[in-house]
Amino acid sequence: QVQLVESGGGLVQAGGSLRLSCVASDRTFSIATMGWFHQALGKERVLVATIGWNVGDRYYTDSVKGRFTISRDNAKKTVYLQMTSLKPEDTAVYYCAAAQYCSGYGCRDTIYDEWGQGTQVTVSS
Repeated sequence: QVQLVESGGGLVQAGGSLRLSCVASDRTFSIATMGWFHQALGKERVLVATIGWNVGDRYYTDSVKGRFTISRDNAKKTVYLQMTSLKPEDTAVYYCAAAQYCSGYGCRDTIYDEWGQGTQVTVSS
């Protein structure tokens, strides 16, 4: 079983930036599709971005395009989410997830079976 540990969340003013990190324990990380999701209070968990083992496979939900960047370092078994121009509506718990396959454009249709515990991001106006 893969263990995923997120970090990097916090409180930031609107327009600011944060970089989230997710470290995986599994040696097969390099062939895993990784995704970032967020879940705002009282709402469903929503896909934010994905990256395949082939880093050319990336997907961003419309609301974060041009502001967020997903990347990975397979040697460090880490996936990142660089978030810039943050808005109050980005406030949520952010989760990383892993899957051993990729489905859909930019792996956006992948169903994930491993999840981290989440990290809170709060953007003040």
